[in-house]
Amino acid sequence: MMNSKIKLLIIVALMLLALGIATIINVSLNFREYSLKSAIEKATTTATIVKDGLTAHMVNGIMDKRQYFLEQISSNNTEIKSLWLVRSQNVNKQFGPGFVSETIRDAMDKNVLQSGIMTKQIKEDTNQITLRVSIPYKATAIGTPNCLSCHNVKRGDTLGVISMEFDITNMRNTGLLTILKILGINLIFIIIVLFLINHYVTPYLKLFSNMQEGIQKAYKGDFTHHFTTTVEGDAKNIVQQLNTLFQKMQETFGNIKYNLATFIPQGGIASHDPLNEAKIIIKELSDIYKFKKTIELDLSKESIYKRLINVFQKKFNLKHFAIYEVNEKGRKLIYITSGSTICNEEVQDNPMLCRAYRTKADVISTEFTQLCQACSSHDIEYICIPFDINDEYSLIISITTKDKNQLVAINRHIPSIKNYLEAAKPVIESRILTDKLRESSLKDAMTGLYNRRFLEEFIDTFMKQAKRNSETYTILMIDVDFFKNVNDTYGHDAGDQIIVAIGKVLRESIRESDLAIRYGGEEFLVLLHNATHKGALTVAQKIHQTFASLLFDVGDGEVIQKTISIGMSQYPKDGDTIWKCIKFADKALYVAKTTGRNKIVEYAKEMSENEDLR
Repeated sequence: MMNSKIKLLIIVALMLLALGIATIINVSLNFREYSLKSAIEKATTTATIVKDGLTAHMVNGIMDKRQYFLEQISSNNTEIKSLWLVRSQNVNKQFGPGFVSETIRDAMDKNVLQSGIMTKQIKEDTNQITLRVSIPYKATAIGTPNCLSCHNVKRGDTLGVISMEFDITNMRNTGLLTILKILGINLIFIIIVLFLINHYVTPYLKLFSNMQEGIQKAYKGDFTHHFTTTVEGDAKNIVQQLNTLFQKMQETFGNIKYNLATFIPQGGIASHDPLNEAKIIIKELSDIYKFKKTIELDLSKESIYKRLINVFQKKFNLKHFAIYEVNEKGRKLIYITSGSTICNEEVQDNPMLCRAYRTKADVISTEFTQLCQACSSHDIEYICIPFDINDEYSLIISITTKDKNQLVAINRHIPSIKNYLEAAKPVIESRILTDKLRESSLKDAMTGLYNRRFLEEFIDTFMKQAKRNSETYTILMIDVDFFKNVNDTYGHDAGDQIIVAIGKVLRESIRESDLAIRYGGEEFLVLLHNATHKGALTVAQKIHQTFASLLFDVGDGEVIQKTISIGMSQYPKDGDTIWKCIKFADKALYVAKTTGRNKIVEYAKEMSENEDLR
């Protein structure tokens, strides 16, 4: 407050002093100009008097008495230091030389005689100021007297010059005294103004200082400041309003940072401005809420992963990252921006080799040389963030960069990234559970193979993909020979043993791109993806022979063997839809069973045309 007060007083004092100086300079210049003008007017008047007097002397024939006349004019005017006449050459030629005092005294007299122009000159020192004025007399032919009647000259010729010296020192002294008076008045005025400013402004400066202190506290989230002032009127009303406002703000915002932070499980926002910090938290809460409300309506966890990917790219500006879904069985790559994973291949089958998954802690490469030994890349920096979805599933977010400075910037985003993962956690967990339930509803509990419902639900998808990519399927329809006899003779436990065995044979005989389905009872369906005729026949034979070689213990030391019959068809060779080809494979199976069983029969067009072959 003192600094502001002193600055204000200095500024006002300088402004008033500058105004006073400007006034003094203006008065000085005007006074000087007025003094000179007054002196010149006196000189002009005196010159006119002299001219008229000399003319009278000439008319009266007493020109020889003119010196006395001039001396009287000079002696009767105390301001005139000296006065003399200078006659022109023309006058001297006509009337003879004048008095000794009437000759040219200096260059100024000479110049005025030649130019006919009045000239003035100021001589100034510390003690005296002298004004020298030289005024020419010119011949006139108008009025009375007519100069041309007495002088042999032309109109306008210079007859002579009257020169005078005036002592104007008193004018300067008077001006200086006036200036000193003005200066004194200005100083008194400045002192009075500064005193009044100090008296009336000090309470306002104290108020501003008090308000500044309150605002600084408010920036730190402290609204407990109490404003005070000795100023009455509007200022007092403002202080009362500010106190009321701050009280309400303290009630509303006093603990807003900490209250809001409870909504963000891993808030990592740091700021010296609590209100700005609260603004950031509110924005983060809003974005997370929108994100969560959006993913809650997504049908699958894959859609949620896509949302997370978009957030990582757009909000956090991550350029290179990968997302893995991990459980005890292995690790699955969900997404990678480009290139291949930085982890060794062994991690895919043994996720415990992943340091982040094993320790449940963030792994930052800059913390220690080769911190994660499962990392196969040594020329990049990385941050791996583990996040548990439930007891079975976890996510690993692996962010990579070649710039250590960028890694520091990414590290600051980790708390926010975890906030989004935390928001997505219950939704992902729900979708995982839904997928499990759906998976269980689409799989046969006894064999672990997909069931007929799965086929009915996804057959159209297979069809569209097959047509779009010109793909082929070989369909194997499989049935256990005389299966009913097993149930009737040895019981359903023996029958279940056979069903489980054929499911195992099918899983071990086909590729990942192929599909094995328990179609119903003892019937099984296999779809071989893009298999050649020879390759499909080889798979069918392998299934047929492997199953036939199995021995089944049916109790009481008795062991039996069973055979299967297989019907084959090809899509799109045999039919333009997979459903049609399944029916054709079923017809081929029927032929196999009615012609001796324990064989593989390929569909032929005649089977649909000849009743005897059905």
